[in-house]
Amino acid sequence: MSHMSTRTRAATPTTSTRTLLACGVAAGPLFTGVSLLQVLTRDGFDLGRHPLSLLSLGDAGWVQIANFVVTGVLSLGFALGLRRSPEPGWAGRWGPRLYGGFGLGLVLGGVFVTEPSDGFPPGVPDGSASWHSILHDVVAGVAIDLALVSCLLLARRLRRAHETGWAAYSLLTGVAGLTLSWWPDPDGISARLAIVVVLVLVWATATAMRLRAAPVGPGALTEPSCVDDR
Repeated sequence: MSHMSTRTRAATPTTSTRTLLACGVAAGPLFTGVSLLQVLTRDGFDLGRHPLSLLSLGDAGWVQIANFVVTGVLSLGFALGLRRSPEPGWAGRWGPRLYGGFGLGLVLGGVFVTEPSDGFPPGVPDGSASWHSILHDVVAGVAIDLALVSCLLLARRLRRAHETGWAAYSLLTGVAGLTLSWWPDPDGISARLAIVVVLVLVWATATAMRLRAAPVGPGALTEPSCVDDR
């Protein structure tokens, strides 16, 4: 005679998984701190007019290039750790994959630099659209959207696990980020995109810290699955 039972797995991360999740903890403070320091110290840079990508140009441009690449690698590590944490399911599979796409986008955004624009770097004429600057812009836009959709997928998963507070935070991050990044007014787009990236990375840091502190309660970050016991 068979009956249906609910099976959940309260995640207790292994050492390797905790190490990967630590990448997510580090990525946000690293990118935000290094970018903010440059915003405050690079002559002629105005966040209201200049995207963070322009910091990759000039004599000190290597700092932001390294910032993009290292943060991207850390984000890829976090995505892998996130993939190991939940039970299988389409949200559990695609959420980490999409966040991994965000990490890859950051790496590519560092490798393929943009062109001088709107007076930055100072004294350098604006560049014409080149293949690498076009690729940079496309990759950056897609990467941000992938990360925000990843937030929404994790929100769905947490809601099913009755983690309503954390689900609401993930949902709010995704919705707020998509609203800011797709706002139709071009004025202030540079500042809005910078805010969106910080929102995503703060979410990743908080999520990684939470998962590293597991177990966090019955069924956290899991979906109930029915099995047929015979």
